[in-house]
Amino acid sequence: MSNGPMRPARPLSPHLQIYRLSPTMVMSIGHRIAGAGLYSGALLVACWLVAAAAGPAWLDPVNALLASWFGRLALLSLAFALMFHMLGGLRHLVWDTGRMMEKNVATKLAWATLAGAVLLTGLLAVLAG
Repeated sequence: MSNGPMRPARPLSPHLQIYRLSPTMVMSIGHRIAGAGLYSGALLVACWLVAAAAGPAWLDPVNALLASWFGRLALLSLAFALMFHMLGGLRHLVWDTGRMMEKNVATKLAWATLAGAVLLTGLLAVLAG
């Protein structure tokens, strides 16, 4: 069997090594990570609801775990993921209207999304005690 004709070299598609990371790119990646983290949070809430339905024998250990430093950190992380994902979704909703798409405005909006998520998470932490 003979070797067929050689194929011409095709250009490679640009990849992450070509681009310099911008705040909007980082926020897009963070939005996806936060969305995936919310699945873990949904499982945590479902476990808590099942324990609550099962009675005090199941609920007390779950509440003790959530009241520990690890549980509080998990709940704080979940709150941040929720705020970050919500504000990112609102940012995309604004973009869907064709507004605020200029590069410098989009960058400022990306930073505002991060700052808003931190502030709202801090506010929730203070209110929760």
